[in-house]
Amino acid sequence: MNRNFAMEFVRVTEAAALESARLMGRGDEKAADQAAVEAMRKMLNSIEFDGTVVIGEGERDEAPMLYIGEKVGQGKGPRLDLALDPLEGTTICARGGNNSLSVIAIAEEGKFLHAPDTYMQKIAVGPSAKGAIDLSATPTQNLRRIAQAKNCDVQDLTVVILDRPRHADLIAEVRAAGARIWMIGDGDVSAAISTCKPDSGVDVLMGTGGAPEGVIAAAALRCMGGDFQGKLVFRNDDEKARATKMGVVDHGKIYRIDELASGNVLFCATGVTQGTFLNGVRFFKGGAHTHSVVMRSQSGTIRYIEAEHHFDRKPRY
Repeated sequence: MNRNFAMEFVRVTEAAALESARLMGRGDEKAADQAAVEAMRKMLNSIEFDGTVVIGEGERDEAPMLYIGEKVGQGKGPRLDLALDPLEGTTICARGGNNSLSVIAIAEEGKFLHAPDTYMQKIAVGPSAKGAIDLSATPTQNLRRIAQAKNCDVQDLTVVILDRPRHADLIAEVRAAGARIWMIGDGDVSAAISTCKPDSGVDVLMGTGGAPEGVIAAAALRCMGGDFQGKLVFRNDDEKARATKMGVVDHGKIYRIDELASGNVLFCATGVTQGTFLNGVRFFKGGAHTHSVVMRSQSGTIRYIEAEHHFDRKPRY
């Protein structure tokens, strides 16, 4: 994959972040998400590539979402697949909370798992615990293996878990094992990435969240040297049927990180609201500052980009 795409695609997440950040704390999730989607779509369609959204926001009839199967780009150049979330943490942005991002992962055609919009059981760790996780094991067993890999005690570990009723048993087991817990309301892509940052204080992500976000997180962790496993969790027969149609044959399969996102992967993210991973959009008279990251799995390069935007010199998206 052409490394020059890094700057092309970070402009995509910048545009989505700038537009959705205007609605931070306004209480309108739909408007914030729509602003991000429209900006991201317009920027994607300005890039010379033949792109297909394989992990998107919704189905074909759910306009204005960037839907699964949508064609983007100018239709010429390399054929690439996209896993994206124009506003990861829609509720966070609408409420004015922390860790909302605009994210996009890019891979060569056929290298992302084509996952339906269902749930995924997940476990994610940083490079220091790579190879230590096993989603078929219990949370307690995984915590012990992670602690051993990191040469520490289970009591020293911090586990990020989405604050949901479905996680009551998981939370109880993690507490019984002695690990600490950081409960989050939304934004498990950012939380998964935090496991790769030693200064974040996060050691592992556990629990069930969105499958699309799982694929995006796996792409980011591929670039950062972390580890991730996921298993699709279907809520009904319709979701199983859609998964089968998308090529998922083994409904109980545990996917390793390189089965979720393989080949050469590029990942871009821009902070929308202030976070532990990236700063949010900061407006000033006539413009704004953005904070982004661009990663490439092929080289392992991680670039942080601080940009100053002047609205009188660039289009509104």
